[in-house]
Amino acid sequence: MEEVKTTIHDGLLDGYLINPNVSVSILEYRPFFVNGQVMKPGSYPYHPGLTVNKAITIAGGFTERASKTNLFISSSDDPEAKPTKATLLSKLQPGDILTVAESFF
Repeated sequence: MEEVKTTIHDGLLDGYLINPNVSVSILEYRPFFVNGQVMKPGSYPYHPGLTVNKAITIAGGFTERASKTNLFISSSDDPEAKPTKATLLSKLQPGDILTVAESFF
C-alpha cells in the first residue's frame, strides 16, 4: 500500500498541490476459497492474518475423510502456478484457494 500512496503523492505534487497528505486504505479484500474435504466448501470474506487453520474453521471444519496434512494453497493471481503444500499455520492471501485433500487411511 505504501507504493500506491507514494505514486498518488508524487502525482499530486506535479503541479496540483504543494504538500499533499495522502492516505490509502483497503475497504474490501477479495474473498478466499476453500474446497475439498471441508464441511462447507465455498468462498468466504478475507481478513488480514488469516491462517489455514482459521479458514478451515470458517468452512465448518474437516470432514471425516479429510487429510489434516495434505493441504494446498493455490494463488488466483497465477493460475499456471502449482499449488504449494501448506500447514495449519500457513497464511492465506486474498483470492487464495485452499484445497483439503482426502485421506486414504
